Amino acid sequence: MTSELLMVLNKVHSELLARQQTVSVAESCTGGLVGSALTEQPGSSGYFLGGIQAYANAIKTDLLGVSHETLLSFGAVSEEVASEMAQSIRRLSGSDWAISTTGIAGPDGGSEEKPVGTVWISVADSEGVFSQKLTLDGDRSAIRHGTVLAALTLLLEHLLDEETDL
Repeated sequence: MTSELLMVLNKVHSELLARQQTVSVAESCTGGLVGSALTEQPGSSGYFLGGIQAYANAIKTDLLGVSHETLLSFGAVSEEVASEMAQSIRRLSGSDWAISTTGIAGPDGGSEEKPVGTVWISVADSEGVFSQKLTLDGDRSAIRHGTVLAALTLLLEHLLDEETDL
């Protein structure tokens, strides 16, 4: 675990515990790495509810309720799918916050329109969904770990934004 990821995790950990808020995850390209990172610290059971590794489109639709039309229109690696994944896992788990990831970690699977390293992440709360497109370089491991850092950073940014709005 990098020092940057550890710093972000420590802040997420502190913020969620202090607020007594919870988080859940719906992961595709990261295959459980976000949930694993969130549970790295003792006390994470105070905020982490769980998640779904929705690698296959059938899991995205059957368990998470992602629309078939959304998948057909935009593809699995899209803002729309990431958004639906985050909203769905938040609703299913009853968490305050949700994170989703969907992307192309490679080395295969990319296209001209969506090359390897194209990733969408979303964070959902009661106010809505916040999504971000990533274009990451490196091998499969670097793309997956970069996605984890970006997703947890996006969550932290919104946790801290909410704090200033209070």
